[in-house]
Amino acid sequence: MIRRRSRAGAAVLACLTIAVAGCTAGNSLHPAPKGSSHGKAVIKASLAAFHSCSDALAGLRGAAEASVTAYGMPQVAGASSRAGVAYAASGVATAPEAAAAGAAGPVGGAASSSAAAPAYSGTNDYTAGVDEPDLVKSDGRRIVTVSGSTLEVIDAATRQVTGSLDLSSSGVQYGQPNLLLSGDHVLVISTSASEAGPAGPAVSQYGPKFVLVDLAGQPRVLASYTISGNLVGARLTGSIVRVVTDSAPNIVFPDVPSGTSDAERVATYRVAAGQAGLDAWLPRYQSTSASGSTSGSVPCTSVSRPAKFSGANLLTVLTFDMSGDAFGTGDPVTVAADGDTVYGTTTSLYVASGAMVTPWGAGGTYVRGSGSTAGTQIYRFDVSQPGPPRYVASGSVPGYLLNQYAMSEWNGYLRVATTTGTSWAIADGAPSGASGTSGTSGTSGMPPSSSAVYELTTSAPVMRIVGTVAGLGSMERIYAVRFMGPVGYVVTFRQTDPLYTLDLSDPARPRVVGALALTGYSAYLHPVSATRLLGVGQNADSVGHVLGAQVSLFDVSDLAKPSRLATYALASSVSAAGMDPHAFLYWPADRLVVVPIQEYGGFAAPAGATQQPTHVPQSGALVLRVSGASLTRAGFISPPQSSGYDGSPIERSLVIGQTLWTISPGGVLASDLTSLRQQAWLPFSQTVNSYPSPSGSAIAP
Repeated sequence: MIRRRSRAGAAVLACLTIAVAGCTAGNSLHPAPKGSSHGKAVIKASLAAFHSCSDALAGLRGAAEASVTAYGMPQVAGASSRAGVAYAASGVATAPEAAAAGAAGPVGGAASSSAAAPAYSGTNDYTAGVDEPDLVKSDGRRIVTVSGSTLEVIDAATRQVTGSLDLSSSGVQYGQPNLLLSGDHVLVISTSASEAGPAGPAVSQYGPKFVLVDLAGQPRVLASYTISGNLVGARLTGSIVRVVTDSAPNIVFPDVPSGTSDAERVATYRVAAGQAGLDAWLPRYQSTSASGSTSGSVPCTSVSRPAKFSGANLLTVLTFDMSGDAFGTGDPVTVAADGDTVYGTTTSLYVASGAMVTPWGAGGTYVRGSGSTAGTQIYRFDVSQPGPPRYVASGSVPGYLLNQYAMSEWNGYLRVATTTGTSWAIADGAPSGASGTSGTSGTSGMPPSSSAVYELTTSAPVMRIVGTVAGLGSMERIYAVRFMGPVGYVVTFRQTDPLYTLDLSDPARPRVVGALALTGYSAYLHPVSATRLLGVGQNADSVGHVLGAQVSLFDVSDLAKPSRLATYALASSVSAAGMDPHAFLYWPADRLVVVPIQEYGGFAAPAGATQQPTHVPQSGALVLRVSGASLTRAGFISPPQSSGYDGSPIERSLVIGQTLWTISPGGVLASDLTSLRQQAWLPFSQTVNSYPSPSGSAIAP
């Protein structure tokens, strides 16, 4: 087996380095949040079809001319949505274990064959019944992953590789592929350079690639599909996959002489944008199956527009049925809009635009959200039926989203948590121009930040704000959000970490009930019962210098008085679970928490880990047990040493029966769930230390 080295270790090391080296200033007081306000204006972004293709071209050209800068078209700073908790139809957890069990995936769920599968954990999805793409998938009998360009199938009972499939001939992949599993079919999602054109010679393009593989018997490719643009996200309900892509116009701008002013550049580029043809916008696709290969473009008649353009890009939602053996055209539904965050339920798909940044400012630089001008547009689609999604409504809220966890649908309302203004903390690193004064946000000319939660109702075709609780974390930004039925939890941070508890039972009057000020912060929140909440993040000192990874257990039985019951911290370390919820595992049957850990700086290895040289991070999976009001260490799982992978991080963990499986770039390790003793080690056979870049050169891990 071949597996490419993950860049997660480098990413978390960079995060830690920035955090330790930085500094922060300002006052650490957190004024009481403001009360509710109602009836705030929204952008009435109802969709309408263009009258004709020429009308579509005129509208798209106009949007591009309005968006062009001295540096060309602004790029979309999209953030793929990530991983949840299950609720009964009423939106309230049915039992203390129900909330946590749902987030771990189909615990005890049936696999695709008639034989019953043992209890198992799936992907740590946000919404029960809505699966998200991930590095590893399991149905309780088999584990499916991709190492390098090879799809691997592992039998959980025998702990042996039972199937392999070389995917290299299906398209060059950049980065680690993600998977979705439905029955005996797995969807491999990657990025590739491929050939796709509507007519005549094929045109090389770079975009998402989807490969459908049959796992019945030896794995075999059934079909493939490529579309131009960028993948925003995908969600699987039953056998139906909804894929969201965002594509920027492919406008060729002329060269301009050196010394040309910005104003002259903009004028020149506007002319080019105004002369571009429809093919500069319409996404191109290629669909291949046993019956042949077809290519084409999204029809201009399939493109709709909001009442007010939110950008010059096209947002496309594709629909695939994984139970079939071909993709077809994908039945595209396309909107003249941007998108960067996807959140889904079993009946609704939300696509938001505006995460983290707003369009380019003067000089071609991004400007972080300012409360008066920056906002997040949200588009809601009905996905309750198997066919193409149906647009329902659109709306907007001030500020920017953290990720998909900042959105939650409950009892017909959408709750959205955002941050406005600009704030920087030790964990972010100081932005250019940071002044560090206590009376400002720390960035010259920017208003101080603040966060809020908005309640939106749908009155088609508009989503309207009906309630707001504002003033959360002045001069801070949101680091974590978790909505649980009528309750919400928001973590903001700059020097200290207030954990806010919110009563959202009345959408017209959301309110803060309690706040707990702590050093450090939680970047991911996970319910372990109706009254207990886990937080994974960073410990920090009183001025905001982060010290290392930390897992916290909170008592939220009394929303007015939340308290931290226990912590477990490791110095000079980080956990990928704080940045990627798919890396987090909670197994409610044994109350076990598994989080990946990387320690740096030549510290002694945690008990149970392999001691590495001082220049190599200590890596493994920390296993904790939730016991009443305490967090106790159950053990530390470290992958066996293998040439070229010493110190490589554990990327995922899952439970099948009485076995805890951990997956790293070096291979797959099976451990006894109770004793954590090694049962089997399935190494990937070849070390590949980097991913190919689009140009074919190596990208350093």
